[in-house]
Amino acid sequence: MKYIHSQELLEIPQGVKVAIKTRIVTVEGPRGKLVKDLGHVAVNFGHPSKNVISIEIHHGNRKNVATLRTVKSIISNMVIGVTKGFKYKMRYVYAHFPINVNVDENKETGLWEVEIRNFIGEKIVRRVVMAEGVNVAISASQKDELVLSGNSLENVSQSAADIQQICKVRNKDIRKFLDGLYVSEKGNVVEE
Repeated sequence: MKYIHSQELLEIPQGVKVAIKTRIVTVEGPRGKLVKDLGHVAVNFGHPSKNVISIEIHHGNRKNVATLRTVKSIISNMVIGVTKGFKYKMRYVYAHFPINVNVDENKETGLWEVEIRNFIGEKIVRRVVMAEGVNVAISASQKDELVLSGNSLENVSQSAADIQQICKVRNKDIRKFLDGLYVSEKGNVVEE
């Protein structure tokens, strides 16, 4: 079944500027600027009134109409990113061999790197390079905790996933070997 016209409305808060040109969305706010290319999605953007953006699709089937909500979520996550930011907390879990984690900034690229040593007693050093705009710090208040923060939800969550996946236990029973680094808390940098 084709839907003749489907539309989603997105309200933009005060102090945030959203510019859309050729499906490239630019969101500017107090914490910075985010750019996302949505050229692969066949949607139309409109500006029905001040601080409101309309996302619409004509003659779309069920899957095409589903992309409306996805695009709305992407833009609203960008708005939250430039106003509040995103913060993920990760905990180290180990049964016997304590995991050692070092964090340092690469001088050439300017990106943060996480170095994981002594994971289940292995000599191999695991290195994960964070995505652009993601800051990493070892928590001062909580033992065995890593804090990832940034404006882009995609970059922060992808960096957390990269850290978790590099500490995947192989060739052992994962019900018994629960060691690794796992996301324990998700929130915003600016707390209300």
